[in-house]
Amino acid sequence: MKAILKNYRQSPRKVRLIADLVRGKKVTEALRQLSFVNKRSAAPFAKVINSAVANAKNAGRSVETLKIAKVAVDKGTTITRFMPRARGSASPINRRSSHITVELK
Repeated sequence: MKAILKNYRQSPRKVRLIADLVRGKKVTEALRQLSFVNKRSAAPFAKVINSAVANAKNAGRSVETLKIAKVAVDKGTTITRFMPRARGSASPINRRSSHITVELK
């Protein structure tokens, strides 16, 4: 079963730290670990995992045997803003977003 969160407003580099933490673990163990992680992306990541678990329940799978098979954090849309700089110039500020995909087996 699969669940996707699109355009989560945090850079993929920061979200991948959480993805590496839960990859390959059982669902219950991964959710327990995420509850203690002190990162902003831990709560949305847990929400995506719970969504994938709900999708598995609707398909008739047993929750106790579910394992996180695949976790992908891809680059989403980038919003570009500009910051005024010296002598009338401007430098870009990239506000990155990411797509989180969780697949259970």
